[in-house]
Amino acid sequence: MADLNMVDALNQALAYELAHDPAVVLLGEDIGVNGGVFRTTAGLQTRFGAQRVIDTPLAETAIAGAAIGMAAMGLKPVVEIQFAGFIYPAIDHILNHASRLRHRTRGRLTCPLVIRAPCGAGIHAPEHHSESPEALFTHIPGLRVVSPSSPARAYGLLLAAIRDPDPVIFFEPTRLYRLFRQPVEDDGEALPLDSCFTLREGTDITLVSWGGALQDVQAAADLLAQEGVAVEVIDVATLKPLDMNTILASVAKTGRCLIVHEGSRTGGVGAEIAANIAERGLYSLLAPVQRVCGYDVVVPLFRLENQYMPGTARIVAAVRQALEA
Repeated sequence: MADLNMVDALNQALAYELAHDPAVVLLGEDIGVNGGVFRTTAGLQTRFGAQRVIDTPLAETAIAGAAIGMAAMGLKPVVEIQFAGFIYPAIDHILNHASRLRHRTRGRLTCPLVIRAPCGAGIHAPEHHSESPEALFTHIPGLRVVSPSSPARAYGLLLAAIRDPDPVIFFEPTRLYRLFRQPVEDDGEALPLDSCFTLREGTDITLVSWGGALQDVQAAADLLAQEGVAVEVIDVATLKPLDMNTILASVAKTGRCLIVHEGSRTGGVGAEIAANIAERGLYSLLAPVQRVCGYDVVVPLFRLENQYMPGTARIVAAVRQALEA
């Protein structure tokens, strides 16, 4: 079992599916010869050939449209969008065709499509390279939206996404790509979609997060543990559909909840989670649900991006406020 970073784990998952399922094909800008902008697909075209790992023009609309046609005809395309901020030209196809194909054809056709997109701030990138637009896609019926928070979960969740018969938007936090390594076994075992993961058991407050923000959440939990605060940490992982049962069970135990995400606050996935807790778990709460999110502004350039992102200090302060209520 090798110690892998997230880039290596994603590459390993893609290689496993290419080797074991002839219907899997990869499409994207510079993913073949160059191995992708983050080298996530490095070596795959050499190993599997240019008909399986396809370099495309710089045209996200065309890439999405071609991939949907491939999926409708029985292939399993995995598309790489270089950055999440470049995905917007593809929304027309994703919303109007990929998400509706099963419904439109009364189940005669499905769309086993995965669209991978690096997302989030923290790598000192310019405009359009640091966005977290997951809330846009959770609002589209017919899509799954997934965001891994570690190499092992990236491997298992990507396998599950490729094997799913319906379209999956797979947001990969860029700041986690090479941040740390962990043991990842290349055994082809998929992790369950539509399920949260409890990363840390606690009794005082539930911290709910996903993707890159979980690094700050875990750091805050460590600091709070030194003060005697027992934090429970939930990794949402699949943002649509939400596994509210796991979150509600945790809130019933702790009585308090803080939701942390990098995307902007208004209309964010955190608001949906908070609304569900209010509807289904109100009598469990000892304090109002708190949110620590990105601000309702364009993600700033690198000199200010740390002010935008939910950092450990903001999380710790919100937990203390919830505990005082």
